[in-house]
Amino acid sequence: MIQLRDKSLSPRHLLPQAREIATLCRDRAVPFIVNDRLDLALAAWADGVHLGQDDLPPRVARAVLGSEKLLGVSTHSLDQAIQAAEHGADYLGIGPIFATSTKATGYEPLGCEVIRQLHARIDLPLIAIGGITLDNVGEVICSGATGVAVISAVVGTQDVALATKGFLAAILEAKRGPTI
Repeated sequence: MIQLRDKSLSPRHLLPQAREIATLCRDRAVPFIVNDRLDLALAAWADGVHLGQDDLPPRVARAVLGSEKLLGVSTHSLDQAIQAAEHGADYLGIGPIFATSTKATGYEPLGCEVIRQLHARIDLPLIAIGGITLDNVGEVICSGATGVAVISAVVGTQDVALATKGFLAAILEAKRGPTI
């Protein structure tokens, strides 16, 4: 999945980029979502939107999106995650799992225990975010996360494609489980 996240450009300037990304993703059968902006997601023909705790309430966004579009919600606690699931989220972002330098979240790292708790209580994909690296991605997946969201561990490298392939290999290995 590709998420467009740009807090600096106006929707007017982001729309052409969002539409181009939507086309590229659709041609490759990769879901495309827009961060925070339901209006931009709809105007760009995105597959959905990802909302934070200060954005539109999930229930309102779901009413506008309908059932065909994806709705992701960032959560920072067990209670927020349960509420987002009850209000129409298709998947949950949970974090920060570990300390992160990408952005100031205002939240303390939750650790992998929250993933285990959510995995036991909620039947939605769980996407772990915050401080995810090649060194800890296996632990995160083994804790019950469906996937991970990464920024600096991929785009902060010399070779984005190689970093992405490294994450894919580590995730697949963790999902296979220990070998005997």
